[in-house]
Amino acid sequence: MTKDIQEIFSFITSPELQEKIFPIKVIFISVSVILTFFIAYLLKVTSWWKSLYGKDLEEFRTYKAFGTQAFVRRWRKITKLLKTATPSEVKLALIEADSLLDEVLERMAYTAPTLGERLKQLKPDDISNLDALWEAHRIRNNIVHDPDYRLSLGQAKKAINAYEQTFKDLDMF
Repeated sequence: MTKDIQEIFSFITSPELQEKIFPIKVIFISVSVILTFFIAYLLKVTSWWKSLYGKDLEEFRTYKAFGTQAFVRRWRKITKLLKTATPSEVKLALIEADSLLDEVLERMAYTAPTLGERLKQLKPDDISNLDALWEAHRIRNNIVHDPDYRLSLGQAKKAINAYEQTFKDLDMF
């Protein structure tokens, strides 16, 4: 038995056989290198890699939850709209803040179909300013359902502050 194994090993390692299969080795190595680069390219281009590992890596690198940077960028846009003090942009800022809260609560697994119902699921222990948040949501509903709704800058700032405090309570900042 060992003699047979030695003969097989000798045949496989013989210079004659190695010389004959050298072109096949080159072809297989070339194809492997090309496919490795192709796979790396596809991983870079598609979002699969980021969805699988990128979120964890970003959380580890920044010490913040994934999506926090995008959240902060959106919040800055909202506060910028508020600073313009034009009635339409102030209303838009309030609508955007409400929409942002809706997305945050949805990501936090509050399963109700509307933001109003999600707010009903919150408890005062979760959010320190739940009454002010409800008032801000009512103002947003008035803006959306009544195009002639008059919103003072003071009301808008108070509502935006309610959203901001809520986001702080939810550790979004």
